[in-house]
Amino acid sequence: MSQIDKAAIQKQFQRHDGDTGSSDVQVALLTKRIEMLTEHLKIHKKDHSSRFGLIKMVNQRRRLLDYLKRKDDSRYKSIIKELKIRR
Repeated sequence: MSQIDKAAIQKQFQRHDGDTGSSDVQVALLTKRIEMLTEHLKIHKKDHSSRFGLIKMVNQRRRLLDYLKRKDDSRYKSIIKELKIRR
C-alpha cells in the first residue's frame, strides 16, 4: 500500500494553523485510510485481520461524524460533502 500524505490532508481540513487533531482532520485521514484498505481487500479477499481493522476504522469515523453532527451541523454537512461520504 502507498503512504497517505498526512500533511496535505491536514492542511486541507485544518481549522486553524497547526491543527492536526480536530474532528475534521481525523475524519479526513480515516476516510483516506478506509479507501486504501478497501482497495487492498478487493485484491486480498481472505485478509481477515485487515478487514477487522477496516471495520474498526469505519466505526471510529462514524463516532467522530456523530460527534460533529451533535456539536456543529454545518461542519458535519460540509465535511460529508467534501469527502463524498454517503449519509
